[in-house]
Amino acid sequence: MDPLHLALCALGGYLAGSIPTGVLLGRVAGKDPRSEGSGNIGASNVTRTLGKKLGAVTLVVDVLKGLLPTMAAAKLLPAEVALEGALVTGFAAVVGHCFPVWLKFRGGKGVATSFGAVAGVMPVVGLVAALVWAMLVFFTRIPTIGSVVAAALFVVLAYVESHPFAVHLFTLALFALIVVRHASNLRVLRDRWSKKPPKTYKRPPRPAHRQPTPKGTKPRAPGDKKR
Repeated sequence: MDPLHLALCALGGYLAGSIPTGVLLGRVAGKDPRSEGSGNIGASNVTRTLGKKLGAVTLVVDVLKGLLPTMAAAKLLPAEVALEGALVTGFAAVVGHCFPVWLKFRGGKGVATSFGAVAGVMPVVGLVAALVWAMLVFFTRIPTIGSVVAAALFVVLAYVESHPFAVHLFTLALFALIVVRHASNLRVLRDRWSKKPPKTYKRPPRPAHRQPTPKGTKPRAPGDKKR
């Protein structure tokens, strides 16, 4: 892949990914998601701070920020460099979402945009990872777990489908980036679980007829009535 195509793919992907969807919707709603909740501009925090509707819009747009540029690169570039160009574009879009120049390089976690970028190259892998993410978030209520597991599935499922080395490098880079972006969340989860008190067994109280008998008294049978 020649330097010109590489630079155009990287720049186009980065600019598309750097569109701060959550911040723009926050301005419409009169709130800045960066000043509330976790301070993140991704769909999870937008949902908490701006509501489910704007959170859903943020999720869809963030996915499209990775999907559309990746598909465009695959279609517009010459066939011999289409795959490499799509991978560079997709990864650059995720980097743009995580480090947007418009927000002083303080962006989101990159998960939704990663789904789009992966789906642009491997539709089945992107869909399966997104479904697993949704199930884990629904049952655990912890987006970090779903995000890290989904990123790991990018790597595993790419090997299952037997893609070229460039694709494996792409999925490994995405996995590493997502784990790094979730490092603080993972530390919080580790501290929370490590401080959780262990479950202890508490013996039930003895029934009345098995209570210790005071000295000098005759023990009563279970059926005896107190006189």
